[in-house]
Amino acid sequence: MADGFASLAFLGVERSLTGRRWRQRSAEPGLVISHQRRHGLDEPLARALAARGVDEASAATYLAPTLKALFPDPSCFADMDKAAEILVEAIVKHRPCVVFADYDVDGATSAALLVRYFRALGRDLPIYVPDRLTEGYGPSPIAFRRLKREGAELVVTVDCGAAARDALEAAAEIGLEVVVIDHHLMRGGPPPPAAALVNPNRPDCGSGQGVLAAAGVTFVLLAALNREARRRGLFEARPEPDLRQWLDLAALGAVCDVTSLTGFNRALAAQGLKVMSAWRNPGLKALLEAAGAAEAPATTFHAGFVLGPRINAGGRIGRSDLGARLLATDDPVEAAELAAELDALNVTRKAVETETFEAAVRVLEHGSNLDPAAPVLVVAGEDWHPGVVGIVASRLRERYRRPAVVIGLDPAADVGKGSGRSQPGMNLGRAIQAAFDAGLLLAGGGHAMAAGLTVRPHLIPDLRAFLAERLAAEHKEAASADSLEIDALVSAGGAGRALWSAFQQLLPFGPGNPEPLFAAAGMRVERAMALKGGHVRCVLVDDSGDRLRAVAWRAAETNLGRRLLAADGALHVAGRLRPDDWMGREAVELEIEDAADPRQVG
Repeated sequence: MADGFASLAFLGVERSLTGRRWRQRSAEPGLVISHQRRHGLDEPLARALAARGVDEASAATYLAPTLKALFPDPSCFADMDKAAEILVEAIVKHRPCVVFADYDVDGATSAALLVRYFRALGRDLPIYVPDRLTEGYGPSPIAFRRLKREGAELVVTVDCGAAARDALEAAAEIGLEVVVIDHHLMRGGPPPPAAALVNPNRPDCGSGQGVLAAAGVTFVLLAALNREARRRGLFEARPEPDLRQWLDLAALGAVCDVTSLTGFNRALAAQGLKVMSAWRNPGLKALLEAAGAAEAPATTFHAGFVLGPRINAGGRIGRSDLGARLLATDDPVEAAELAAELDALNVTRKAVETETFEAAVRVLEHGSNLDPAAPVLVVAGEDWHPGVVGIVASRLRERYRRPAVVIGLDPAADVGKGSGRSQPGMNLGRAIQAAFDAGLLLAGGGHAMAAGLTVRPHLIPDLRAFLAERLAAEHKEAASADSLEIDALVSAGGAGRALWSAFQQLLPFGPGNPEPLFAAAGMRVERAMALKGGHVRCVLVDDSGDRLRAVAWRAAETNLGRRLLAADGALHVAGRLRPDDWMGREAVELEIEDAADPRQVG
């Protein structure tokens, strides 16, 4: 579509059943033609590539992202060389070290990367992960004093620590050396005291790699460690670790932390998923088996929806170190035991999550609590488990299409611990930091799309008002831009395996590289049925009589799901294609994202 027509509503849909405007992704026509000619692409795929901002110079590495072409010089990260020198010196001198990790997937993968590197050089590296309920997020003076008493001389924090000024000051006072490896947003001013602080999002870092998860930063650190160890001659008597064998962990952290899959981070995820596909990591292999999934080529779905939630379950409602231990072990028996425990915890987590989500919806929709104009939702409830409030916030954001903050209250301690998830274009982390600076929070921080906080219950109304005012302008702009970006119009017969296969050249999908969305016009809905879990399955039939199987996840209680189940007239439908290999048919099905009534458009 030419830029002059980019503002037109696609298929005339100004307001869909989910309240969004439909647009075709805008692409410069000349660039589309260039991609077709240079790379032999069909027009829809060439248009999708151009619409994702991929120019002529970067198209080749986008379609085939390699570490060789995109790996950054580790020295471009502030303090990276210093961190490498400290850690290699610690390895050489057998200094007692501990890796201190966050309790999510990014923390677990980062810790496992360091543990495996130390092991390759003949050293053990114990893992310390704080308990979510009793210790909260990140390093604390108490934790550092404990590690010092137990004999640690050097602590490496991963996926945390960049904002832990009090803890780092306490460590300096007791003579505990700390190296910080992080990626979270940092406040202005001088960084907290650490022997080295590596964070592409520290204000004075010129790496340009701010989209990396902590696992990605840690992987770059491993390259710096190899270089420093090589300089010192450590590999004259032992083989140099081949870092490529651990790319699966870096990819898992990148995908599960929902980072932008662009540039080097895209190569890290793409090559890491290839390594993951061999399922050589005992922990990942055991977890896949515990989940009942087959050993197939790994995708972002495996990482984000099969492995990630189970690894996170330990930090959410179980023992916080389970995930890191699973990913670090080389013992298949230990891996199987840890995987079974994490899988069982994930079952419990899903039940707790569902209960909390339903309670939050009741609170919001009871009486006049849900303000249709509110730029952000802030909802709290007693005894909501802190381990699931982030997931619940994400589901509320999807349901109401605005940022949501969910807070679990502990009346006995007079404190609430919460987590928030945001909409594109609204920087929730910055707003939470501002609330902390304004004295409304005991703790708080995060990044644009996610944040955590600790608050006194009586200040929640003030927090809600503060965030509403702070995010009002961003919400107005984001709401006006809240649209569904369509890549191509297809028919039921045209939406086949060949089309799906062609678009797989854009893998891996994620933030910064959205999975293609296809629209089908005037589809009749047949055989619609509600499934357990609130899903809706149906068959879409076009004017030619061609049929396309489809499913709308968790939609039964939404306008979209009710309209599908009613099967009342034709619908314009938009969604993502998925392979459908049931009974060997090698077809596709459409995961419905949205729909619109043709009688109400134009």
